[in-house]
Amino acid sequence: MRAVAIASPGGPEALQVREVEDLPAPGEGEVLVAVAAAGVNRADTVQRQGRYPPPPGASPYPGLECSGTILALGANVPPRWAVGDQVCALLTGGGYAEKVVVPAGQLLPVPEGVSLADAAGLPEVACTVWSTVFMTSHLSPGESFLIHGGSSGIGTFAIQIAKHLGIKVFVTAGSEEKLAACAGLGADVCINYKTEEFVARIKEETNGKGVDVILDNVGGPYLQRNLDSLAVDGRLFIIGFMGGTVTEVNLQAMLARRLTIQVAGLRSRSLANKA
Repeated sequence: MRAVAIASPGGPEALQVREVEDLPAPGEGEVLVAVAAAGVNRADTVQRQGRYPPPPGASPYPGLECSGTILALGANVPPRWAVGDQVCALLTGGGYAEKVVVPAGQLLPVPEGVSLADAAGLPEVACTVWSTVFMTSHLSPGESFLIHGGSSGIGTFAIQIAKHLGIKVFVTAGSEEKLAACAGLGADVCINYKTEEFVARIKEETNGKGVDVILDNVGGPYLQRNLDSLAVDGRLFIIGFMGGTVTEVNLQAMLARRLTIQVAGLRSRSLANKA
């Protein structure tokens, strides 16, 4: 089969299409998928640069999510899956190839009306947002929610599912074009972090209360401001450190308002291994 291999650490030119050894038959609880499309995630680019190696036993090829058609089933795969089904999948790697073997527990059906190309970008954002914001932070209808990087893949998915569930959505982004895209998806309050202080705007919009949940990919530089933006019993979930990992913070707000800080792993590999 053909796969996209990393010839040596570097830029996009390091990616090469090669003929590689075919995959073995799927094992117990696994399915073999003919890949139609693969998502592109930041973890893939960091792996390409040589700074994020795959874990032991994972495919050496990039690609943490894909879509395609089931070619074969291993033993004891749940009866909901059949050869010929169109699926998308969360992977530990290997999506940049013509075929990939996936544990059945990491498959999702392609939603009605969604193309295979679009479905390849669903697993990472869906699993990340649902497992962090809803399963762990327990964001609920009637609450308020701040998403940093609202125009990102994670952000655009989070906006839509939160609005579907009746949640007031605040977003930050770095340009008016990005904010317009967020507003088009349903975001209620759009804040340009380059021209406006988001803490002050949130306090203004919530009559000083703050928001119930924050999803943050910036990390250190935003930690104090995130705590200052949370309401009583607020929850901050950190899923990335784009701005850095080191900061100084006054923890008094956590005690005074019973705040919670939660942190996720950097890539789907840890999630996939627990699926």
